[in-house]
Order: sequence, then structure tokens, then C-alpha cells
Amino acid sequence: MTVAPKKRLGQHFLVDENIVGVIGRLSALAPDDVVLEIGPGLGVLTRYLADHARLVHAIEVDRSLEAALRDALGDRTNVALVWGDALAIDVAAMSPPPTKLVANLPYNIATPLVLETLEHAGSLDRWCVMVQREVADRFFATPRTKSYGAVSVLVQLAARRIGFHAVPPTVFRPRPRVDSALIAFERAPVAPIAEVRPIVEAAFAHRRKTLANSVDLAGLVERPRAEEALTSIGHSTRVRAEELEPPEFVRLAELLR
Repeated sequence: MTVAPKKRLGQHFLVDENIVGVIGRLSALAPDDVVLEIGPGLGVLTRYLADHARLVHAIEVDRSLEAALRDALGDRTNVALVWGDALAIDVAAMSPPPTKLVANLPYNIATPLVLETLEHAGSLDRWCVMVQREVADRFFATPRTKSYGAVSVLVQLAARRIGFHAVPPTVFRPRPRVDSALIAFERAPVAPIAEVRPIVEAAFAHRRKTLANSVDLAGLVERPRAEEALTSIGHSTRVRAEELEPPEFVRLAELLR
């Protein structure tokens, strides 16, 4: 069955089954796993997940893929298809609760989906996701680099990277014009995203400004108070957000709370 990918949904269907073994290794699939898959597409990865896990919750927004997806799954009974926007579905309410997120994420929701699940899907303890290479680099970028930003801080406070695999455009249909990567990470013991997120996003809102000016311009904290807090954690009042390590944002948020 021929299905035309929809550009507006960021669809790049996984069509090369050779990559699914790499996904299985990085996700460390086990027979008792309950897997969450976002954007199953044509079901190439979904089949593999169903054959190696207890249950797969597969969320797909494009109902026109239903016939092709059900055909690909055949007589497998351990896939629960959920139709809708993954960003609007309460993953925490799923039963049984998913323990791993394994997916070829649609490009247009990859970053918000990862942050949303890190913050609100407490049952998840491991992620193995296919994203654009630049997005994968951003998740675990180091301070004082171009890729380091608010997303880097929030992801690194909530998780630690455990695997990475570069992926060529040839495994998708249509072939994307950018490189992709598989990145695997697991939940960190402490993930204070909700408490830290406002200050982190305000700090990077005006990247070329000092951190104190940026949070002031964002309307979150007045500059003198932010400068005082920065001095308290050992930084110059002229420091920019990209110079702070993720744990320093936790301390900064505590002082400004």
C-alpha cells in the first residue's frame, strides 16, 4: 500500500529494517517492557517493538495511515493504537504505564515531546529516539558552545546520555535534507524541570544579552536581583546564560524563587 508522507506533519517514514536492530540495542528492549512509540508511520519499527516487548502504545496523529499500519502489524495483538496528537495525550494516564519511549520522532514535535515526557511521564525511565542530528547534539551540548541552550540545560538536569548513533538519510522515505541521529538517555535521579524551566527559558530568551538582562527583559526577575543571585553562586554580573552549567541553574532558581 502506497502512502504519501505529509510534510506538514514532519513525516519521514522509516523504511530500512536494518536500523531497527540498532534501535533495539540502544533501547535495551526486554520482554516485559511496555513501550511508548510516537509516530509509528508505516509500522516498520512498531513490528519490531511488538516482537520484543510486552506491549506497545503507538500514538499516531495521521488517521490515513491506519490501513497500512494495521496491515503491517498483521495478527500481533500487543499493540495499542492511539489516534491523536502526542503532545495532547496524557501519557501518565496510560495503562499499563510505559517504561520506555522508543520512536522515530516527527521532526516538528521532537524537542517539545522529549521535554514533555521528561517532565510529566514519570513512568518512563529510558528514551531511544530518532531526531535531526542538530537536535540530538543540542540535547547534550556543553556550556559555551553554539548548540548549548535552554533545551540542553533542561534535558541534562533530567537525564543522562547512554548511547548515540548517526543515521543517514537513506533509511527514510522521503529522504530528509538533514542528517539524523539515534540518541538514547535514561532518567536522572533528580529532575527539577518544573521549578527550573522558567528561569532557564528566560535566561536564554535574549541570548546575546547578559543573563541578568535577559531575565529582566523577559519580565521574570528584575536585573539587580538577578545580578545579586549570580554573585552569590560565584559568577560575574555580566555572565551570559551559555556560561552556566545545568546544576548552577538549579541553585539560581532556588535563590530567585
